[in-house]
Amino acid sequence: MGLTSNKVLALAVLLAVLLFFGTIWLWPRLARRSWKAVTGRIGLLLATQLAIFASVGLAANQAFGFYATWADLFGQETSPGIVVDHDPAKGGSGPVKVVDTQTVSVPGGDRPVTGGQIQKIEVGGKESKIGSPAYVYLPPEYFQPQYRNRTFPAAVALTGYPGTAEALIKGLHYPQTAHRLASEGKMQPMILIMMRPTVAPPRDTECVDIPGGPQAETFFAKDLPDAISQHYRVGTKAQNWGVIGDSTGGYCALKLAVHHPDKYGAAVGLSAYYKAPIDVTTGDLFHGDEQLEREANLLWYLDHKPAPKTSLLVTSSKKGEDNYRDTLKFIDKVKAPTRVSSITLDSGGHNFNTWRREIPAALQWMSGRLNDN
Repeated sequence: MGLTSNKVLALAVLLAVLLFFGTIWLWPRLARRSWKAVTGRIGLLLATQLAIFASVGLAANQAFGFYATWADLFGQETSPGIVVDHDPAKGGSGPVKVVDTQTVSVPGGDRPVTGGQIQKIEVGGKESKIGSPAYVYLPPEYFQPQYRNRTFPAAVALTGYPGTAEALIKGLHYPQTAHRLASEGKMQPMILIMMRPTVAPPRDTECVDIPGGPQAETFFAKDLPDAISQHYRVGTKAQNWGVIGDSTGGYCALKLAVHHPDKYGAAVGLSAYYKAPIDVTTGDLFHGDEQLEREANLLWYLDHKPAPKTSLLVTSSKKGEDNYRDTLKFIDKVKAPTRVSSITLDSGGHNFNTWRREIPAALQWMSGRLNDN
């Protein structure tokens, strides 16, 4: 059973409950001062506490999507993926492979023409040589006959680190929110490509082209838009593409639009930071390349590089967010033709509840800055 399985969580909770009541029941028998009784008391207490901690951890993981599998949790997921050549001239099916489909949790979600559809895919990066899974939300209009010749704008939605792509669906409700807003006429129908920025697990690459290592920025800036545009009815211009993310994903989103305005016409950083950290999860990202490190600092980039022609939205909270001061600095450094907007909450933490409050307005903002032609 998988790490995010409801059965695993239920078994963990059941074990914790049984151990709790078992401890109460057996405690009088273990009240003696013999070494066996003392060992028994210690064993019961430790087992009960471990079961409780496991239950809480599993529940938190389901709510916030930190890890997708047991291998991911224990750091055994180490391969960046193998790119298979799907050259159509050689009889291949392209750089995108659909491996599963699922319905959307909305009214009428059992039918694609009313609820849309979520497709689980594998994306192969031609230039980066990175392969990564993703989920694609296709709006109902994508399946309706009157729109069969229409292209749609697309937005890449990124998690934080470590994060799971499933959390964007189950925890942050991107497809459900996009469906509701479009049905209310508050945003245009958009395709969402939902994934985590961790394309070389378990390493946190911070969407950097690491010298001698994973070319994560190339994957997101070139391979991903090219692959999706080949497989789905999505345009290839910057005005057709946006990117949104939270935390690490927010930093990546802003960086992709700032570094590659020819690919992404709009970006949203939810609780984003503005400089790639160096820690045990990232390892050495720059390998002594000082220019690469400077350019990964968005505050430096805005000061020293030509202003990119793109639109940016940043979010923070006056209380509860560590990025508030840096967000104000970032806004102050933006110069035309770059456009910047912001969402500032009075209070809100670095968590799903805060991002769920910001995502509807962020999707509406993005919808207004992208088009389908």
